[in-house]
Amino acid sequence: MKALLAFCMIVAAPFVLAGENPDAIPPVPTVVKGEVLDVKDVESYTYLRLKTRDGETWAAVNKSPVKKGTEVTIENVMVMKNFESKSLKKTFPTIVFGTLSGAGGVVQAAGHDMATAHSGVAKTVDVGDVHVPRASGANARTVAEIMTKGAELKDKPVLVRGKVVKYNSQIMGKNWIHLRDGSGSAVTGSNDVLVTTMSQAKVGDVVTVKGVVRTDKDFGAGYAYKVLIEEATLQQ
Repeated sequence: MKALLAFCMIVAAPFVLAGENPDAIPPVPTVVKGEVLDVKDVESYTYLRLKTRDGETWAAVNKSPVKKGTEVTIENVMVMKNFESKSLKKTFPTIVFGTLSGAGGVVQAAGHDMATAHSGVAKTVDVGDVHVPRASGANARTVAEIMTKGAELKDKPVLVRGKVVKYNSQIMGKNWIHLRDGSGSAVTGSNDVLVTTMSQAKVGDVVTVKGVVRTDKDFGAGYAYKVLIEEATLQQ
């Protein structure tokens, strides 16, 4: 277990800018081997409790037929800390994501999906100039206010209206949205906020988001955010 925790400290390197970190440490290429003690299937993933030489650990792979008692090898490993599974209603202090050995590259690693969800704001779809009026009502904020006042707004509800400029569905059981309203600066990254939600949307939609501001969120593998909105609901 000490070895696994040390590995977590290496992989989950935080950084200070919203979006992607140019100095982020890439995932360490390694494998995790162990006996399957428990199996929990959800819509897109299979969660496995493994007995490894370093102790027990939870792991998640793309949904696969795995039986208790079998020996498995997980490749393309990425370690995440304090990962919350909405499907299982459980928070894992430490969990390993990766590809089950033998998938032949057909099934992508969950770590790759995370990279897709958190790739930089510079890769958003061109939706033209964004000028969206500020939301009205209690806790209404602009994107720039949320991004620059994260410490003040931490763990508080906010209401923000903006245009969806990037959308990735069903990554780790959530939909990942980049939202802009015309406020803020691309230079400082204050013009774009990441929103995680169970609601659906598409690029170009103008939506009102109601959620909770979180700060210093580390998803592991070098993907971390100083400010984002979680537990969000969307209205068009």
